[in-house]
Amino acid sequence: MKTVKILGAVVLVAFLAAFNVNSVAGYKVGDIATDFSLKNVDNKKVSLKDIKDAKGYIVVFTCNHCPYAQAYEDRIIALDKKYKKLGYPVVAINPNNPEKQKDDSFAKMQERAKDKKFTFPYLLDEGQKIYPQYGATKTPHVYILQKTAKGNVVKYIGAIDDNYEDAAAVKVKYVENAVDALVKGKEVSVKETKAIGCSIKA
Repeated sequence: MKTVKILGAVVLVAFLAAFNVNSVAGYKVGDIATDFSLKNVDNKKVSLKDIKDAKGYIVVFTCNHCPYAQAYEDRIIALDKKYKKLGYPVVAINPNNPEKQKDDSFAKMQERAKDKKFTFPYLLDEGQKIYPQYGATKTPHVYILQKTAKGNVVKYIGAIDDNYEDAAAVKVKYVENAVDALVKGKEVSVKETKAIGCSIKA
């Protein structure tokens, strides 16, 4: 009888865990992403709707401390430089809890943005409310959104490219290919890839 009760408890916990995972699964390609209002490193609140001329957005969940995120910083800056003028600016969001990772504090974000001369908003997900909505699990984790009459439609989810270690050795530029297609009015061919990076610190 005791064994039956234990097994029952295990099944119940497994069921609840599965339900919880499904409930925070985040966006899928084709979903409408809700807007947000988060504090930028200049202490001003930023929302997607504030970027008036945008045709869409390259939303990147990233941070200070993660070596993967650091390896991609120059590439993220390059993405913003290339695509902002085409209507797809970068919007970076730090999803980490600064109490769990001190190097991702707001003050450290301000330092990093200044040192690296970020050309895009670098926002803090205070209370960690936005990254679960998106379903981000890594830093960096990219969501390309296209602005439509219905809202901001998710067009791509995943990695920036296929080589985090060496920008010169990249063979497939997932984000560039996706945005290039959208700018030309075409369908994104590779809609989802696996994000490679550090786990988000909750």
